[in-house]
Amino acid sequence: MDNDEQFFGRWVPSMRLPLGPMTNCEAIEQSRGSARCTRCGNWLPVTDQLPNGALYCRQCLQLGRLTTHHKLYTIPEPNRFSLMTESPLTWPGTLKPQQMVAATAVRELAAARRNQLLWAVTGAGKTEILYPALAWALQQGWRVAWASPRVDVCLELAPRLARAFAGVSQAVLHGKQERPYTYRQLTICTTHQLLRFHAAFDWLIVDEVDAFPLTTSPMLQRAVKQAQKASGSHIFLTATPDSHLQRLVAQRKISVTYVPLRYHGYLLPQMMVHLSWQWRQHLLKGRLPGQLVRQLRGYQRMGQRFLLFVPHVADLAPVVAALARARIVGGATVHAADSERTEKVQAMRDERCQFLVTTTILERGVTFSNVAVVILGGDDAVFSTAALVQIAGRAGRHAAHPRGEVTCYCQSQSRTIQRARAMISHLNRQGRQQGGR
Repeated sequence: MDNDEQFFGRWVPSMRLPLGPMTNCEAIEQSRGSARCTRCGNWLPVTDQLPNGALYCRQCLQLGRLTTHHKLYTIPEPNRFSLMTESPLTWPGTLKPQQMVAATAVRELAAARRNQLLWAVTGAGKTEILYPALAWALQQGWRVAWASPRVDVCLELAPRLARAFAGVSQAVLHGKQERPYTYRQLTICTTHQLLRFHAAFDWLIVDEVDAFPLTTSPMLQRAVKQAQKASGSHIFLTATPDSHLQRLVAQRKISVTYVPLRYHGYLLPQMMVHLSWQWRQHLLKGRLPGQLVRQLRGYQRMGQRFLLFVPHVADLAPVVAALARARIVGGATVHAADSERTEKVQAMRDERCQFLVTTTILERGVTFSNVAVVILGGDDAVFSTAALVQIAGRAGRHAAHPRGEVTCYCQSQSRTIQRARAMISHLNRQGRQQGGR
């Protein structure tokens, strides 16, 4: 890689002046007794000092330490990508009519450099819906980033895009990436990695925009803004936009394209609710609700694979132990800090695993061909309305198995559960108007 390329549209910290023509700024800006990190926007407490007296930023420390002794260097994005005479799209598939309508709208808004929202029900095929717009943008020589709050989404998305745009140079960036940075036309990255960029991208795709931690992090929201060129635009993708996004749509401050049906034309499976009084107290004694045990034994008899969602990491071991006592075996546990998470998820995709007991880490961004979904403790505060809708969306995603089953066990039918069921019903009403089954 050309030595200058690492500076194209990026903040590169250094304590020495690099060679070559570039601009710089202070990594930590100090003014009137206050200090602020240029990279992430965090205001620094005066107590965040090193032994040499330099202030440093804790907020974005995982990206490399910045101190008052550093400068950030950059070269304005030059777009060293050739215009293409033909579309770079090598995806052999075809879009359904409702998908094509949405894809055309997205492409037209992208060409007009309008900020937009793609409000697409889980399983609508939003990735494929973006292909025509992405192909057009790459053909123009635009630099594009596809960002997600979750590493899992990036890992699943990267090979799909590599196949769909086989001739396009691609970089994959996330916290666990060991390969050195490369300058590429298409970047797939976590939203944290956007903090390294400055006015780099002509078009920025932000996937799962409602997912933690993006929704609750001003730092990551800032990252999206600063990574986009002043002349660029972005598109947010979600099945469950929060109230802020819905207000922007209502105020016409952002354009919106709706896709209320899944790609195969079937409606979302509605969530069935079963009250299970004091299930956690029973779990402490090594038992699961009788109805749940009967349901999962039935799945095993039929060969039906399933996902069992639990509220907390601490619930995983006792739930698996209780399943083993009930002779329900052949599964694994998975959570965010699991070092074997990627391998376990792939085993589930490959149908080498019968079930996964998981936290909300698998609520979105992963696709299994034929699974039932069970939620234990759905009224726990960890399950937001958006999370429950996303979890329900793991079922029925494949055209060969479009009517997946979703069941929620809880002590009480909380407002969150009621709202999730109401959102699914609302989306299904819109879907029926478009001929959904």
